Amino acid sequence: MSATTLLVGCGRVGIRVGELLHARGRAVDGDGEVDGGSEIAGLRRDPSTLPLAFTPITADLSEPLPSALPAVDTMVITLTPSVAASYREPLQHLAAALPAAPRRTVFVSSTRVLEGYDSSRPLTESDPARPRSERAHVLLDGEQAARELFGASILRPAGIYGPGRDHLIRAVLEGRPVEHGRHTNRIHEVDLARAVVTLLGTPDPPELLHAVDGVPSTLGEVVTHIARRLGKPAPPRKEPDTGVGTVLDGTALLDLLGSLEVPDFRAGYDEMIDGSPPPRADAP
Repeated sequence: MSATTLLVGCGRVGIRVGELLHARGRAVDGDGEVDGGSEIAGLRRDPSTLPLAFTPITADLSEPLPSALPAVDTMVITLTPSVAASYREPLQHLAAALPAAPRRTVFVSSTRVLEGYDSSRPLTESDPARPRSERAHVLLDGEQAARELFGASILRPAGIYGPGRDHLIRAVLEGRPVEHGRHTNRIHEVDLARAVVTLLGTPDPPELLHAVDGVPSTLGEVVTHIARRLGKPAPPRKEPDTGVGTVLDGTALLDLLGSLEVPDFRAGYDEMIDGSPPPRADAP
């Protein structure tokens, strides 16, 4: 039986997910099954630059859709803050346009919803959200709406980086001050895409998963490593440098994937600095 995967938002992460599915020659049907004749559809306001292998769907989820969407087996939602002041209304418009809820949905949120914690201990998926900012509250409400409307699995990435996401490299090259003491977590874009695809195909996926590489570090450690590799001085310390931030446990992601293509920031940034190609989309 053929299967269709709908990528909603379909920005950088969504495109990488679709390319990974296409490279494998298959999409998943929500029960862990795959089919070589499957279809990958990308929904966004302007789908003109989507890969040719994707079926483009033009839609603005800030308003009710003028026509119904096709039935899909699985769905990945990677909406951006610019879609609306909240996620709930766009998700309601999406649900109204679909003939039925997909058998499997992954909603990509953010570890920002944990910003109310400090770095005194590693946080796991069992720790309740603790939002402080308006953005974090919007994300948390979006997670709840995705669960209510689609029974979605929630994936919270932290510090996504990879080719084209090089702001820390540019900060070092430009000598811009950074908060050396800030505690940070990150995930390479290729491993984030692998996590999404695995959640789509796992028969009994977790309801919530943190997408982090399990190697938390201070921002100072990261920029010092980058500077050393570039042969540049480490950027100056930004004041005040309060040392805030969180430390996240990546055990659950590692249990799901078995291993990471990019295990830590050193391997990831070394690859970016050396100019070597990113990990292949069809790598196991």
